[in-house]
Amino acid sequence: MTTRLTAVYPGSFDPITYGHLDIIKRACQLCDRIIVAILVNPNKSPLFSLDERLEQIRHATRHLPAVQVDSFSGLTVNYARMHNARILIRGLRAISDFEMELQMAHTNKTLAPEIETLFLTTSNEYSFLSSSVVKEIARFGGSIDHLVPPEVAIAVSQKFTPHPASCPSSPVL
Repeated sequence: MTTRLTAVYPGSFDPITYGHLDIIKRACQLCDRIIVAILVNPNKSPLFSLDERLEQIRHATRHLPAVQVDSFSGLTVNYARMHNARILIRGLRAISDFEMELQMAHTNKTLAPEIETLFLTTSNEYSFLSSSVVKEIARFGGSIDHLVPPEVAIAVSQKFTPHPASCPSSPVL
């Protein structure tokens, strides 16, 4: 009997980007099962609800049979243990990411010595990309079609498009 290698790729994914998807696809080549797990962080105010983000990720990864999508709160290592995951996947875009990610990996290792952190560097074409960049571009009316899947681009744009009911039809004096 062979043991299936399970990895958890935790994050807020608000929204999921092509950079995230690049990491997920590459992790699928290394592990038998990838759980993309949205961390519910009470200290953050996401643009999308948890249900919206779960659906966006499920839709964007539907062609990857090794991927499961879930959410959790609390310590990532505890979540990983509950799912018999031996690896945490983390993406690195630049040197600036490395210091924080290394500290987190060392901390997780003290909490769960049996769980390894696997760093995957982003592909060059996504080295600048983050969910924050996507939201900032959309906020000012820029195109994000090349940064996120089509259904996510529509959803992000809708979040920043004023609704007719909120726009006065005549100037207010």
